Amino acid sequence: MKRPKFPQSSSSSPRDPTYSVVEIVDFDQEDFPIALLVQNGRLLKSPRFQLNAKVLKDHLLSLHDRLLARLEKQTNKSTPIGEPIRLLESSSQVFFGVFQAGRGKHSALVFPTDRRLNESYRVSSHHSKDAKSGDFVRAHLYKGRPPEVRIKDVLGHASDPKLFSLIAIHQFGIPHHFREEDLKEAQKVSARNEASSLREDLRNYPFVTIDGEDARDFDDAIWAETDQTPGNEGGFHLLVAVADVSFYVREESLLDQTAFERGNSVYFSDRVVPMLPEDLSNDVCSLKPNVPRNTLAVHLWINASGKLLRYKFIRAVIQSEARLTYTEVQSFFDKKASHLTSLPQKVQALIPCLYQAYQALSKERLRRGTLDFDLPERQVIFNENHTIEKIVPRPRLQSHSLIEEFMILANIAAASFLSSKNLPCMYRVHDKPSLEKIEALRTVLKPLGFSLPHHTKITPQDLDQVLHKSEHLPQQTFIHELILRSQCQANYSPLNIGHFGLHLSQYAHFTSPIRRYADILVHRAIITALKLGPDGLSAEKTVTLFEGIGQHLSDTERRAMKAERDTLERYITSYMENHVNASFAACISGIHRSGIFVELKETGANGFIPLHLLPHDRYIHHEKLFTLEGRNRTFKIGDVLDVTLLEANSHTNSLLFCPTEKSGKRPQKFNKKPRRRS
Repeated sequence: MKRPKFPQSSSSSPRDPTYSVVEIVDFDQEDFPIALLVQNGRLLKSPRFQLNAKVLKDHLLSLHDRLLARLEKQTNKSTPIGEPIRLLESSSQVFFGVFQAGRGKHSALVFPTDRRLNESYRVSSHHSKDAKSGDFVRAHLYKGRPPEVRIKDVLGHASDPKLFSLIAIHQFGIPHHFREEDLKEAQKVSARNEASSLREDLRNYPFVTIDGEDARDFDDAIWAETDQTPGNEGGFHLLVAVADVSFYVREESLLDQTAFERGNSVYFSDRVVPMLPEDLSNDVCSLKPNVPRNTLAVHLWINASGKLLRYKFIRAVIQSEARLTYTEVQSFFDKKASHLTSLPQKVQALIPCLYQAYQALSKERLRRGTLDFDLPERQVIFNENHTIEKIVPRPRLQSHSLIEEFMILANIAAASFLSSKNLPCMYRVHDKPSLEKIEALRTVLKPLGFSLPHHTKITPQDLDQVLHKSEHLPQQTFIHELILRSQCQANYSPLNIGHFGLHLSQYAHFTSPIRRYADILVHRAIITALKLGPDGLSAEKTVTLFEGIGQHLSDTERRAMKAERDTLERYITSYMENHVNASFAACISGIHRSGIFVELKETGANGFIPLHLLPHDRYIHHEKLFTLEGRNRTFKIGDVLDVTLLEANSHTNSLLFCPTEKSGKRPQKFNKKPRRRS
């Protein structure tokens, strides 16, 4: 699959192509490579080139491949285009796929799980590693005519109900097995319970944890009361207690090295790949109810408008009174959960106070002006046989926002404290969007009836106004995704540039050290600053060293996000395999010269309608207007249409649709029973 050829040079705008060595550093949303120039063996920071091919002579272009490319300077401000000419240095020729044994004269085949490899490859009988039909394999692609594949490892089987997460684990290189020495060290440190005068006893406070129904690693517990301080009428005193992971995972220990390597836990629909062994993540560090737990806690005082007045960090031992879920807390607040009346009276009295404090914090968030996206999250519901029962939107409750606001406040306090002490801090930074992205966003929003201020300093409030105005429109999801894509990616860095999306001058992650290594670093820095023990941050951890650590943690976070998204999409595609020939309401989510991308409203499934399946017409692709214009009909971003599913392949994670009007079918609801995957 290729992008458009280079425009022909003309006398009015001569552009001579050049041939240069480039390295692939990223992929766009359609999986086309993005590359940077290489000079004297080193990458240049700019410009970035968009390569117009995914495969070069049977080689799937991969991250860090170096190649010779023909580069064309564009006449406008769009990204320059590059055409791959020759592969100079392959980063890897390994791929993953599903094995199919040969029959008779027909050779065995491997069907790649990467949608960019849109063909099967034959496997010689001498190199099949005794793989059987349906095995999920790691394979090596060798050049040749035709190319040949040799099986390296058999990793699982298609009958495994957790195959999709297994594919992502291997495809994205996520470490998922702990070494024996890690498990032994986790068992050893779990017994650590050194008494210290530096740790305060807060077990008389009725803390509660509020998490999802399936959560097992409880990082944080909360408590609140009305503030009795004179002059702060209507204000609140909050406590956020966070698992004291740094007490168990000491700097430079084996567990510390493993946690750093992983960077974060990865949460799939069917499993969790934890950052720490379960002896820690699900047991001694998890703030379970009715058992004492070591924490790093922060007292927070806010006024009636939610403004943070002061804070105090301490090491403490707490004992959670109850493990609550978001649904239970919401029901209790809505006076719909009579079964929660069995909870201790002090817990029942706590929940209304938590909500009052949350309402104050919401005022501060509104005053500050933040980006509030409303993008539906999908949840896979399995039955007892681990067959997909349904795909449903994950509910967004006030109780979710309550915890979010408490955690944001604690994170703000952590960043503010470390900044005041001039200590290295792993900030969570989010840069403002570039002028180029804002201009591109303005161009797309204009035909939809939205405008952005014509000044260079776009604020979160400017973008949030568009988000709110799009409510109840058919294009709402697309507009929210469009603005989200225009943003820079948040990352970790010791160099503070603030957080654009939250409209904060300083921010750090403090509240989830069981699942994020960045939080452990923040904890250690606070412990060092307050001299709360020997397990803080060593003097060797300089800002320069933090820069490399921050880049690594940003990379592992993105790796996890891609793997989680890939797995969810495969589950949705697997569900859709049972609904071929059914029709659905959809929204156009992308326009390409070769066809249109659609997203189903009911399940969030994403698929493609190629040009030849659209109503017969002559279409012109207007890239800047995001339209495909025909003589009789024009397709544009955000349009609602009915589509019919023609093909679904969960192994390649792809869906093929056509307009229902062309298939002659009417939209219909899902009415087929789920099929067990074999």
